Amino acid sequence: MDLGLKGKTALVVAASKGLGKATALQLAKEGASVHIVSRDEQALKQTRDVIIKESGNDQVAYSVCDITDAQAINQAIEAAKQHTGSIDILVNNAGGPPAGKLMDFADEQWQQAFELNLLSFVRFIRAVAPIMKVNGGGHILNIASSSIKQSIDNLLLSNTFRAGIVGLAKSLSQELAPDNILINTLGPGKIHTDRVDQLDQKTADHLGKSLDDVQQQSQASIPMGRYGTPEEFANMAVFLCSSANSYVTGQAFVVDGGMVKSIG
Repeated sequence: MDLGLKGKTALVVAASKGLGKATALQLAKEGASVHIVSRDEQALKQTRDVIIKESGNDQVAYSVCDITDAQAINQAIEAAKQHTGSIDILVNNAGGPPAGKLMDFADEQWQQAFELNLLSFVRFIRAVAPIMKVNGGGHILNIASSSIKQSIDNLLLSNTFRAGIVGLAKSLSQELAPDNILINTLGPGKIHTDRVDQLDQKTADHLGKSLDDVQQQSQASIPMGRYGTPEEFANMAVFLCSSANSYVTGQAFVVDGGMVKSIG
């Protein structure tokens, strides 16, 4: 299937590692011009070089951006426009907030999680949507969590703001559809990234078990019997961002190997 991504331009947020990096790589492999952003310039340089080498596509650039800073977001978008000429695809992404329960967090932690995991998405969309409208359309993908379908124990902040992303996308799908802008949400289940390793290690420390024991038990609870790979997640992400997706908008999906048991 031709995904129609050659000549398209993509801005991928929090893309120096993990799912953002995997998605940016797959977009580049499909021929898109890709602009990646994150806070860590050294990691961005390394990721840019890896993407160019593995994709054979040299149309990859980066901007350093603290996505909790509105001015930094606007500067990153301007840099992406200078690099790519425009923006056809936006992949919103952010690192996960701290694990914990209700009494673990003061107002400051709630505010930080809001700015990182929800308000940053709003700001990027608000800045990019007018560009896409002029282009005659575009694709927006919000990377969230499997908690968009089923809450995850001990991840109160994530559960709260990931749900907000789904509400945002559903509302905006109605608002942006007349301009041919499609917006969807994609939640990873247990995809083998640094974030999953960190959460598994915290569980192991709490239970007094080894990381291997915790991960083996976790994988046994997944119908496919294993964690997913970032590449498997990215394949779904890239489809939703592509011209092959011309009619799916306002939807929330998970890539989870069958782990989530909810029907809705």
